[in-house]
Amino acid sequence: MKAAPVRLSFESTSLRVPISEIIPLKQLTLSVLKSVKYAQIAASIAEVGIIEPPVVIRDQQEPEKFHLLDGHIRLDVLAKRGETEVVCLVATDDEAYTYNRRISRLATIQEHKMILKAIEKGVPEERLARALNVNISSIRHKKSLLEGICPEVVELLKEKHVPLNAIGQLKRMKPMRQIEAAELMIAMNKYTVTYAQSLVAATPDSMLIRPKRKVGDLSEEQISRIEQQAASLDREFKAIENDYGADHLDLVLSVGYVSRLLGNARIVRFLAQYYPDILSEFQKISELRRAA
Repeated sequence: MKAAPVRLSFESTSLRVPISEIIPLKQLTLSVLKSVKYAQIAASIAEVGIIEPPVVIRDQQEPEKFHLLDGHIRLDVLAKRGETEVVCLVATDDEAYTYNRRISRLATIQEHKMILKAIEKGVPEERLARALNVNISSIRHKKSLLEGICPEVVELLKEKHVPLNAIGQLKRMKPMRQIEAAELMIAMNKYTVTYAQSLVAATPDSMLIRPKRKVGDLSEEQISRIEQQAASLDREFKAIENDYGADHLDLVLSVGYVSRLLGNARIVRFLAQYYPDILSEFQKISELRRAA
């Protein structure tokens, strides 16, 4: 049986498209236009040009017109600079919602990828520093951002706002522990340097690149006990996390049922007459649902 041919997600070559023929799928808000991110992208384009092309898809009725899937800030900056054309990647499927989620990277990783692309094109580090409004040491730091981070962790954290120093803490761990730590960060929705440091502190020496230094006057036995307690807490948290989805669904269904009961005037009158306390609690539950 012959395998079905693999369909390409993009046209085989990039295309220079008139900006007037590109239709954005969203309007940039005033807060975005005044944001640091917008200013950085504008400075970068002014200094080194477009590094990552916008992504568009052809209009089904008018193939010479295009819908913008990714790159709204870049396109706005170019238009305000008076540019009339831009080189784009042309998608073959309209994946406006899922595509944006896939490429919406954490800011530091986005800068890391952009810096590598620019350096590959021969852009000097000093010029990049001016474009991103940072010092040269910061550029060199970001250039090596993901060295020592396993690919699975990059994939897990690519859409998360993780500080540079928190990523540095992950580098102290071996790959399997990096993955565990990244999963804990996501589950707790905590990406701070302090939390990353606590994960390192709770990691056995066997899972670290280098053994931890002795902490104050703590004995090895005390440190071992802390590590065991942290591991136990991790297991308990994961068990709770596994049950959360089912418990949340039960709660939503229960609240919906109570709200429907309160929509029946005869039931409300009966509860008010014989069970006022229960009616009061039901009303609180229903109000919580409306607030959510």
